[in-house]
Amino acid sequence: MNLANKLTILRIILVPVFLIFITIKGIPYGTLISIAIFIIASITDKLDGYIARSRNQVTSFGKLMDPLADKLLVTTALVCLVEYHVIPSWVAIIIIAREFAVTGLRTVAAAEGKVIAASKWGKAKTVTQIIAIVLALINLNYQHVFLGMLEKFIKHPHKFLNMTTDVAMTLAIIITIISGLDYFIKNKEMLRPDK
Repeated sequence: MNLANKLTILRIILVPVFLIFITIKGIPYGTLISIAIFIIASITDKLDGYIARSRNQVTSFGKLMDPLADKLLVTTALVCLVEYHVIPSWVAIIIIAREFAVTGLRTVAAAEGKVIAASKWGKAKTVTQIIAIVLALINLNYQHVFLGMLEKFIKHPHKFLNMTTDVAMTLAIIITIISGLDYFIKNKEMLRPDK
């Protein structure tokens, strides 16, 4: 198994670890650790793709498991953020529904022997979602970890964090919708009823 695939597996393993630290109360610095885990897992997403392409080690396993690992990580974080009332459920539903729809489109294309590569919009979607989720995770426990630090620089850190999280999440939603539409418009021939 090559390094890129090992990083993909690491990202999948980090999902339940992230879940443990964000949901079990009483773990010292649990939320802070969960943020670090989420960031590390997100970095492995960039690394595994780069390594696979640069070493010419793109595999069928990687093509299947890499996007699955991404979806597991993002979906887990979004569901936790909904549970903690940091984001409304409709935000998670839009993002998760787009992931299911594009995965379905890719499955249809694969059955036809075609590969739908990640587009610029798809990559922008991933980056904006990760930034928005990290901000939302910080917002989740700003009082315990970040408030004291932020009060030195910002007059009303709670309002600032709320506003920053809302703006980032709104941008992530907009780009998520645009990227989903982009995939379907560019691959509309895959959806013809006579296929």
